[in-house]
Amino acid sequence: MVASGAYKAARPARKIMVQAILASFVFGAVTLLAGTVATQTGITFTGALVFPMALVIVILLGLELVTSTMGLVPLAWWRGQARGVDVFRAIGWALLGHIIGCGIFAVVAWATVTEMGHTMDAPVAEWIRNLAEHKTLGYQALGAGAGLGLVFLRAILCNWLVSLGAVMGMTARTTGAKIAAIWLPITLFFGLQWEHSVVNLFVIPAGMLMGADISFSDWWLWNEIPVILGNLVGAATLTGAGLWLAHHGTLPWNRRDAVDAPH
Repeated sequence: MVASGAYKAARPARKIMVQAILASFVFGAVTLLAGTVATQTGITFTGALVFPMALVIVILLGLELVTSTMGLVPLAWWRGQARGVDVFRAIGWALLGHIIGCGIFAVVAWATVTEMGHTMDAPVAEWIRNLAEHKTLGYQALGAGAGLGLVFLRAILCNWLVSLGAVMGMTARTTGAKIAAIWLPITLFFGLQWEHSVVNLFVIPAGMLMGADISFSDWWLWNEIPVILGNLVGAATLTGAGLWLAHHGTLPWNRRDAVDAPH
């Protein structure tokens, strides 16, 4: 985890941007698939069963997902393998890449789902509209205290699991085992409908293009900003710092600790 965080912190901005844009396309496409499956079956949980393929593809291709970076780069900083400024640089460039990539793919989704605006009542278009309004206006209706508190809490819990998915992939060596390991926490997060900043960077603007009654301020104030902050807290504390504190000094591949550890 520390080595991965150090690598992510040292990448040039152009590499982070390209990797983040490509990952955004993957997340947008898989989100569309999850919505298609959920509307066709009428069972929301079926979308959760297919959504993990997004993180699988991103990790196997070595692309950039800012929510994974949020758990690994701060850990590398705390362990002296990266600078504090690298945390903000890596996260900032990744977010910019996701904003660009998700924005482009939102337009692609609008074009393909609505047939260039001719079928705005398509089932998936309705699913995206409803989801986007739920993720913004739903929190607004609860008021500042409850609404922002709830979205922030859901964002913390979400990225505890998403960043955990990236770490789970490190526990296996074969491709099949990596896929199985990643699948578990991502199914859990999507099935519980918690808040993921990159998914929202696609879903909410796509919903707006498909007719959702959402303003730009609704999007950022009632969802994107608190979700980004909550995702950072969840990944950095529960996954990055949490797993380090839980396992430091007890890992079996550390020869000194392996000798001293009970068998």
